[in-house]
Amino acid sequence: MTTEAKAEDAGHARYTHRLRVSSAARAGLMAEWARCRWIWNECVAMPRKVHALNRDAAEKATCGPAQLDRMLTDARTAMAWLREGASVPQQQTVRDFAKSRAKAMKDIKAGLPMWQRAGMPRIKRKRDAPPTLNYTTRGFRLKDGRLHLAGGIVLTVVWSRELPAVPSSVRVYQDSIGHWYASFVVATETQPLPATGRILGVDWGVRETATTTSDAHDLPHVQHGKNAARRLARYQRMMARRRPAKGQAASEGYRQAQAQTAKLHKKVARQRQDTARKWAKKAVRDHDAIAVEDFRPKFLAKTTMARKAADPAIGATKTALIEMGRKHGRDVRLVHPAHTTMDCAACGARTKHALPLSERTYTCTACGVVSPRDKNSARVMLVRAGLNPAGAEGVRPPGALLPEAA
Repeated sequence: MTTEAKAEDAGHARYTHRLRVSSAARAGLMAEWARCRWIWNECVAMPRKVHALNRDAAEKATCGPAQLDRMLTDARTAMAWLREGASVPQQQTVRDFAKSRAKAMKDIKAGLPMWQRAGMPRIKRKRDAPPTLNYTTRGFRLKDGRLHLAGGIVLTVVWSRELPAVPSSVRVYQDSIGHWYASFVVATETQPLPATGRILGVDWGVRETATTTSDAHDLPHVQHGKNAARRLARYQRMMARRRPAKGQAASEGYRQAQAQTAKLHKKVARQRQDTARKWAKKAVRDHDAIAVEDFRPKFLAKTTMARKAADPAIGATKTALIEMGRKHGRDVRLVHPAHTTMDCAACGARTKHALPLSERTYTCTACGVVSPRDKNSARVMLVRAGLNPAGAEGVRPPGALLPEAA
């Protein structure tokens, strides 16, 4: 299993490795997860209790990180079952809850719409929530190629490549098909690539995943989801026929069909991820600066275009491009997507009405330029990012690079 490198923040990245888990280690992990899940659910219930107490109380109680830490200390003092587990993953559970709730509260105060803001933390049920345990430096160590966790849990790591530095934390989790992984956070250094003197504009779409100002770097829609749709429909029909009645345990046949469905979803996700990374590597290697449409396809999830928008994996491809650019020190600029299909890249004029999706050719009524719609949008990205030699006002921005010929 190849490793997975994901940028956490500037100077840090995640390296994910497959784990070989023995029966004893699996029992230890599940017991630890049961304790952390109980703590999470108590944290979810605590704000509701505080809200109920504040209705009639003269002094208003709060539910911040300090109160959550005090709740965990009291719970470990009163319950021997909690004390049997390591304190590090339990403390990290409280930290994760506080961070998640703070993000949701921030979005609410900012007045963001429902589809843009983060949701409030919810109860984690045993059958629905996959195990996830977080350990800081004092909760794990690497010895003889094996991962030793607090509480005496020892895991065998499948090292597909060495870590570039000593990890500062690790996340141990189980995915939807039952495989265990260890995701290490390590400090990384920028790996600069040779300068090319070229720039690239990227426009996201449904017909083609990415249309760029360079024909050689366009990313066609590879349709991984469409290719797996027939098998996926078969497994879903099997699940529908064998679905247990409410309150009854699932049959062996239902669980097998469920496992096959999850395995197929995982395969498609890995194919999309592999395609995104290979394309991002090529785009970053060949260009010094990239202007990327900051398109967020999440809002399409509840529309009639949900399946078409999900199959190109625009979000995963954009993330891979940004992370690859950060890794190699390239200049990746995000451009707001508003009116990018209505503006002319040559003169900056804007059409009076939005172009329908069926109209694939852009014709400027001001200067008469005719070009493919997506190619024009990709060039608009360069103009808005300040990378186009002929800027929006016809003035060459200082330090601008030369665009690659289409």
